[in-house]
Amino acid sequence: MFVDQVKINVKAGNGGNGMVAFRREKFVPNGGPAGGDGGRGGDIVFVVDEGLRTLMDFRYQRKFKAKSGGNGAIKSMTGRGADDTIIKVPQGTTVMDDESGQVIGDLVDNGDSVIVAHGGRGGRGNIHFASPKNPAPEIAENGEPGEEKEIRLELKVLADVGLVGFPSVGKSTLLSTVTSAKPKIAEYHFTTLVPNLGMVRLPDGQDFVMADLPGLIEGAATGVGLGFQFLRHVERTRVILHLIDMSGVEGRDPYDDFEKINHELATYDPDILKRPQIVVANKMDMPDSADNLAKFKEDLKQDQLLAEEPEIFAISALTHDGLTPLMQRTAEVLSATPKFPVKQEEVSTEASYEFKEAPAFTIDRDQDGTWVLGGEKLEKLFKMTDINHDESLLRFARQMRGLGVDDGLRKQGAKNGDSVQIDDFVFEYLA
Repeated sequence: MFVDQVKINVKAGNGGNGMVAFRREKFVPNGGPAGGDGGRGGDIVFVVDEGLRTLMDFRYQRKFKAKSGGNGAIKSMTGRGADDTIIKVPQGTTVMDDESGQVIGDLVDNGDSVIVAHGGRGGRGNIHFASPKNPAPEIAENGEPGEEKEIRLELKVLADVGLVGFPSVGKSTLLSTVTSAKPKIAEYHFTTLVPNLGMVRLPDGQDFVMADLPGLIEGAATGVGLGFQFLRHVERTRVILHLIDMSGVEGRDPYDDFEKINHELATYDPDILKRPQIVVANKMDMPDSADNLAKFKEDLKQDQLLAEEPEIFAISALTHDGLTPLMQRTAEVLSATPKFPVKQEEVSTEASYEFKEAPAFTIDRDQDGTWVLGGEKLEKLFKMTDINHDESLLRFARQMRGLGVDDGLRKQGAKNGDSVQIDDFVFEYLA
């Protein structure tokens, strides 16, 4: 099975907890603080493996979690940092944040890598909190939580040249003729269900990768046929070979087919039509092909979709006529065409105007009258608080006061003795 799009959940490792400890050595009276820091949590890293061809493995494992860092120890010893979790993906994988649509990384070459979720830093031990006023602090931090994200992976076939056209125009036959690829070939539509790739090698030493991109019909960009499923693979190609059946045996008009396919490409991404496109008039061994080609050339003069009138090469993939000049010209155009960057998904204008920075904290009240505190910043401070030591809790209380939580509760109507909850921790409110 060819799998080219999946969603997964990744969770980087938490930082290790800092420690509260003191020197307890012979002949060293009143030893000072000696609690070590926690170790760093592991990152989630995606790395290209050229041996992979699809995203099939992610169908069976959707959640990935890195290890947390080791806790700090006595004698100021820092906890062990966790190893990164390496996840292998095929070449041509685009990594995106599923919520925002932002491209995190575009992994094309073998060995390319990107960190998709950063591990948390280790919490500080009590050696960092000593001061003249408090030379023996019982304060330590828990490790910072690691990042957690919903990630979308899209595999876009790494091909220099893409073959597009209606079903049964001869794309698979052409691919099998000029490369060593062995696609399934039959006399019915949608024979090809997955993109097929092959390497073209010319006598002068030039070579390039060609892909047969299946399923394009009218309405493909809106989900008709198989086209929508595979249109994304066109994004990687630098040159498009547009195959057209000039025989007319199926009763279709060649120029009408040409317009419909280009319309679908433009609907998916208008910039695709800015790429070099070569028209390949196939099945020229059939009786009516020459007349149909002459009419096609006349109709092509009125085309308004393409910026420039494309070159036309008449071939027969079945008899191999015209293939050598077509491949030679394709290589020449390819050498003069740069790679195209992968686009990020567009964020709607309305969403961008409504975007506001997340508040440091939120205050709600549940049915039993308990005040419930939330907010990313406040929750992070709480998770990094060692609630087993009173001094750490007092420090957290000062941090809440600094964020304005006390004032916020007072404005909401909180009174002395009310219960306040953050995460699974409940305490009593004192104004």
